Amino acid sequence: MFRLIKMSLKYLIPVVFTFLIAIPFSGLSQDTTVIEDIVSKKKSKKNSIDLIDTTINYAKIAATRSAILPGLGQIYNKKIWKVPIVYGALVGTALVFNFNLKNYKELKQAYVGKFNLRTLNDSTEYKKIKPHLIPLSEESLRFNRDQFRRNADYSVLVFLLAWGLNVLDASVDAHLKTFDVSPDLSLKIKPGYSDMAGTKGLNLVFTIGK
Repeated sequence: MFRLIKMSLKYLIPVVFTFLIAIPFSGLSQDTTVIEDIVSKKKSKKNSIDLIDTTINYAKIAATRSAILPGLGQIYNKKIWKVPIVYGALVGTALVFNFNLKNYKELKQAYVGKFNLRTLNDSTEYKKIKPHLIPLSEESLRFNRDQFRRNADYSVLVFLLAWGLNVLDASVDAHLKTFDVSPDLSLKIKPGYSDMAGTKGLNLVFTIGK
């Protein structure tokens, strides 16, 4: 009996010792996996934050440059083909403003000339009236003067709006720099059947990746 116990202990002790050593290493392996997952998630989160910060920085630079000089933000975004469009809108609006302002001044001067001649018998301003405006009455001159004044004001608003759109366009383009626009992205419209409505119609299918 004693020999049997001795033999059992002889083979049992190494097995127990091996098992006791394996337990902490097994736990360590699991802990290592958990730690690696946490580190990986932190790195992914940090990369996302860095990407957002970079995008915001690009947008600020592009918007600031376009605000200082129209088209400069588009050049920064490497969208040089947009520069002629920006300047076309701004220059066109400026020309319209100049046209309205010029006519407003001529009509104003003509109105003052006729008014002074009628009320004060002063022909100083009347002599400066453009020939094509002389046949017009005071009422007509006043009405057209107000119209061109209003149009000039609208031209200024449109000019400022075009300038603002130029800044907005540069900012949006800078934000889109980091967007995935690869061929794997697709948007399709195709006919289909709706189980909920029980009718046929069109489905809008947006695919990301293959």
